[in-house]
Amino acid sequence: MPKAYSLDLRQRVARVVEGGRSCHAAAAHFSVSVSFVIRLMKSLRATGRLAPKPSGGRRHAKLDPHRAFLLARIAEKADMTMPELSAELAAASGTKADPASLSRWLIRNGYRFKKKLCWRASKIAPTSKRHARNGPPHASRECGLSRIGWSFSTRPERQPR
Repeated sequence: MPKAYSLDLRQRVARVVEGGRSCHAAAAHFSVSVSFVIRLMKSLRATGRLAPKPSGGRRHAKLDPHRAFLLARIAEKADMTMPELSAELAAASGTKADPASLSRWLIRNGYRFKKKLCWRASKIAPTSKRHARNGPPHASRECGLSRIGWSFSTRPERQPR
C-alpha cells in the first residue's frame, strides 16, 4: 500500500483550493491526482482535519470469539470435516463460517491436519533405482519407506532362483 501524502503537502493543496482555485488546477499544480484533492477537500469540510486516515493494522479474526468452542469440538472429534464443523458452529452460535475460512483459521492457530507425514516420489512406481533401494530421501522408519521398513511398492522384486 502506498504511503499517505505528507501533512505539509495536504495543507498547501487545501490552501490553494480554499484560495479560489479549482481542484483540477490544484491537482495539476502539485502533480497529484484530482481524486486525491477532491477527497481531501471533502474530508476537510466534514471533519475539519487534513491528517490522513490510519492505515494498516491487524484485522481481527471473526472466529476468535468462538475459539473455545472450535478447539473443544476438534479435541472431541479429531476426524471432523470442515463442513461439519461449520454446520455445528452455525447451530451453536448462529455464526456462519465458510469451511475454507475455518480451515485457514485453524492453520493460523497451529492446527494442521495432514493425514500422511511422508509419501512416495511416485504413486505408480519408484522413479529411480536409488529411491527403490533406499526409499525417498525424506523417508523415515515410521512411514515404512526406508530400507528398514520396505513398502510394497518400493520393495525390490524377487530374483528367480
